[in-house]
Amino acid sequence: MAIETIPVPGPRPLPFVGNIFDIDPRSPLKSTLALAEKYGEIYHLSLPYGEAYVVNTVALVQELCDESRYQKVVTAALTQLRHGVHDGLFTAHNGESAWGIAHRLLMPAFGPASIRTMFPEMREVAAQLALKWARHGPDTPIVVTEDFTRLALDTIALCSMDFRFNSFYHDKMHPFIDAMTDFLIEGGVRGVRPWFLKPFARGAETKFWKDIATLRDTAQDVVDARKKIKGRVGPNDLLGAMLDGVDPKTGEKMTDSSIIDNLITFLIAGHETTSGMLSFAFYELIKHPEAYKKAQKEVDDVIGRGPITVEHLKKLPYITAILRETLRYSPTIPMTGVESLKDQVLAGKYAVKKSQIFFLQLAASHKDPAVYGETANEWDPDRMLDESFERFSREHPGFWKPFGNGMRGCIGRAFAWQEALTIMAMLLQNFDFRMHDETYTLQIQETLTVKPKDFYMHASLRHGLTPHQLEQALSGGSGNVKTVARNVGAASNGEGTLRSLSILYGSNTGTCETLAQRLAMDAPSHGYEATVIKTLDAATEKLPKDQPVVIITTSYEGEPADNAAEFVSWLKTLKGNELDGISYAIFGCGHHDWVSTFHKIPKLVDKTLEARGGDRLCETGLTDVAQGEMFTDFEQWEDEVLWPAVEAKFGPVEGFHQQDSLEVQFSTPRASTLRQDVKEAVVTEERLLTTGSGAIPKKHLEVVLPRGMSYRAGDYLAVLPINPKESVARVMRRFNLAWDSHVTVSGDTKKTTLPTGIPVPVHEVLGSYVELSQPATKRGIQTLIRYTSFDADKANLSSVASDPDLYTSTIIASRLSVLDLLDRYPSIQIPFGVLLSLLPPMRVRQYSISSSPLASPSKATLTFSLLDAPSLANPARRHVGVATSYLSDLKKGDRLYVAVKPSHISFHLPSDSAKPIVMIGAGAGIAPFRGFIQERAEQMAADKSLGKALLFFGCRGPKVAGDDVYREELDNWEKQGVVEVKRAFSREAAEHAEEAKDCKYVGDRVWLVREEVKKLWDEGATVYVCGSRAVGDGVKAVLAKVVLGEETGGNEEEAKKWFEDVRNIRVAVDVFD
Repeated sequence: MAIETIPVPGPRPLPFVGNIFDIDPRSPLKSTLALAEKYGEIYHLSLPYGEAYVVNTVALVQELCDESRYQKVVTAALTQLRHGVHDGLFTAHNGESAWGIAHRLLMPAFGPASIRTMFPEMREVAAQLALKWARHGPDTPIVVTEDFTRLALDTIALCSMDFRFNSFYHDKMHPFIDAMTDFLIEGGVRGVRPWFLKPFARGAETKFWKDIATLRDTAQDVVDARKKIKGRVGPNDLLGAMLDGVDPKTGEKMTDSSIIDNLITFLIAGHETTSGMLSFAFYELIKHPEAYKKAQKEVDDVIGRGPITVEHLKKLPYITAILRETLRYSPTIPMTGVESLKDQVLAGKYAVKKSQIFFLQLAASHKDPAVYGETANEWDPDRMLDESFERFSREHPGFWKPFGNGMRGCIGRAFAWQEALTIMAMLLQNFDFRMHDETYTLQIQETLTVKPKDFYMHASLRHGLTPHQLEQALSGGSGNVKTVARNVGAASNGEGTLRSLSILYGSNTGTCETLAQRLAMDAPSHGYEATVIKTLDAATEKLPKDQPVVIITTSYEGEPADNAAEFVSWLKTLKGNELDGISYAIFGCGHHDWVSTFHKIPKLVDKTLEARGGDRLCETGLTDVAQGEMFTDFEQWEDEVLWPAVEAKFGPVEGFHQQDSLEVQFSTPRASTLRQDVKEAVVTEERLLTTGSGAIPKKHLEVVLPRGMSYRAGDYLAVLPINPKESVARVMRRFNLAWDSHVTVSGDTKKTTLPTGIPVPVHEVLGSYVELSQPATKRGIQTLIRYTSFDADKANLSSVASDPDLYTSTIIASRLSVLDLLDRYPSIQIPFGVLLSLLPPMRVRQYSISSSPLASPSKATLTFSLLDAPSLANPARRHVGVATSYLSDLKKGDRLYVAVKPSHISFHLPSDSAKPIVMIGAGAGIAPFRGFIQERAEQMAADKSLGKALLFFGCRGPKVAGDDVYREELDNWEKQGVVEVKRAFSREAAEHAEEAKDCKYVGDRVWLVREEVKKLWDEGATVYVCGSRAVGDGVKAVLAKVVLGEETGGNEEEAKKWFEDVRNIRVAVDVFD
């Protein structure tokens, strides 16, 4: 019986132009929503590129999301975007091979496990936004969409490509943003522009192609930056996957053009929609005070005032509901397109031809009164709390589609969600917000996405915080990640033999594959070896029957993973008991947002295996990746369910037992044992700065910082050094130890910072774990006395230990170490273990960073003097600095362990770059000032207004000593107007001292131009001093006379009082000995 159909209603088309005049090109969304109000659930449009149906209800959207009947279509607007991004993930036609290759390679980079590792970078960029708002103060209107655009662009670039746009360090938006916005707008207009108007749009045409060039050039810069990394081995992220990944299905790699296409796609899609979502969310929160209070209370209750962690995010159900409701009420992509795969009938009444195009107008269907009732047009986060959200999912599966649908859905959803939760929580934790204009009503800015237009708000810090205090609070959120290493291996008594185990997985994002690898690592401690670890598709028609088979798989909106589809299809063809004799266990992953298909594939596989004769070993394990506890859930299932079931079925394996381990820090063994918060950095450049023989050698060292480690100009880099080889050799000779000797230290790990319980080379312990050059303590000397055989030596040592003055003059003044005392008193026969107990643990050394993150945020430089002088303990021997000798020996490509340590809050550049500064330093004390000046150069390049900067720099001299370091750089910066340099030469010959105006020390040069310095002081200048203690004391005395006048400032008491009043407010001093 034929189905009776009815025509689709719609506005009457005009000859040649169709319904083009029914759509306002300035606000097409407003027009299409008005037509939805007029025509209801569906209407027809005749457009320049063809006929289209627009659907506006949840029921029709859900039916059109059936991928067996309809598929995504590249609409006219997307077709125009293909000029810029070709067959990228968002604009590819169905069936294009480049899409499949890119999709399979990129999915793992955005799996739940990968997304969690990106949290430190997300938090870093969020903190940059928070600090900008804090420093601008509560009276400055915030251009909300612009700043959230900066945030989202920087986040996607840093997390997925390890590339920094540094948008918050520049007043102007990156050219990519303007080019992208205009590209999207023109792409949409070109899609509906009638043919007869094209000759009048030549200017827009030229701009369109210019914008495309900007986008592709920017993407090429990102690629080139990664390729410059030595050996092209970069971070394991999206860009790394594109450059180095091989498609598991075809064996092909992505082409260079495809990499550029998808980089642009992710930079656009990854920030455009997120910034819109956040902007709409804050608009609605300010407009709904009760919801605002509930959201802020949730953040206060869950996080408090401490640093936000990734674990907090899953405990914010109301914030999650706010984001869901925001995307329902104001979907940032308000319309998507599909086409019919065949002639058919829609909703039982509308005849549809093959290839008919449909637009799913989410801006209308998301407000369907059939689903949401009379409050459909109200913003109400309560309706999107988990319980209600799951009910809607069950009753109306198509009710919420902001991330697209099915195979062509957004693969960056988890990324965007974690990013949005992070910034929402951080901002609500630290700020109160109010509307700039209380009369403002929401306006929409349309490209291919939508955002609020002309939306401004104000942000006031909470809890009485100052911007500096906020900065300290946010920077305190980093730290080494701790975890418990479990089942790291199997301990055998020598009698056991490992049995075979097969592990099969279905995974697009890499999560299930990671769990499979985890199980394989754990198996030996239970007496099993994973002889098979492969995809489910690889096991099609060949499941093993002589061993346990563990299947770890997931659902993607009810469909299997790409590498499990063939296996699932094969299972569905089975009719009898073909799987008799197969012993299996299943662990399934899923996301609770898709209630109707939650864990569909794991459950289907389980049911089918059992129905076809398989033997289920244990209850199926299930996890919800949205909760972020998939690893915990898996471990619990593995330990408490799987392995007991395997043992019950196959019997225990003799000779193996689970070996527990201690809690460890994943940094380096040395760092965790010494309890130092350091991470691995890589040297990229080292060079000698001094050229003459009459100066203390100074070196420049550049390192690539560990991922997630950031700094400010003026901060310190803490370095964990290694003792000089000669110092280690002295101990080895004293105890008659061969260089390849090993030592095993026994003891409580809580009571020692030495590695315990394992043999470690003696030279490693002496070189890396203990201090050999520190002055001996009185307690240490008392211990040495107990092992001294000569009475005269005992008497001498006793006198030193008991007489404070003698101890100071003998030990401290000469810096006599325990090792020095062993050399001086051969009668001391101390056991090696006692020696180790006397030596303090190796500590980090701090050096001022001599660079600015604005120049290169991932790199930091050090400027240091080499300490190499006759030993005070024994002038016949050289004393070399532990850290400086270590740093001096490093070469390009070497690795070292570092941590950024913030300097005093006062020792940073003023937040207002227009304020004047005075910098005074000598020798290696120039280090922080090079960073300051480099930062000012970057600010000048970004058209920021700069106040005057004076640098007073003292050294021995350019000719005799050759230690006028960074001369070329400073000259260039001086020519640019970034800084004015005034030098003092302490040892230069008279004929070369003219430049220093015959001033030997920086204090002399400051006094020489005291009127200029006083003028800058009166204008509000901040003065920074860095150098030795003698330099610091001398400069403070001169400054007092400059500011107070020679008579008053020359009075020691007056000068001291003045300095205490201005210290760390107007004068910041960093001295070292």
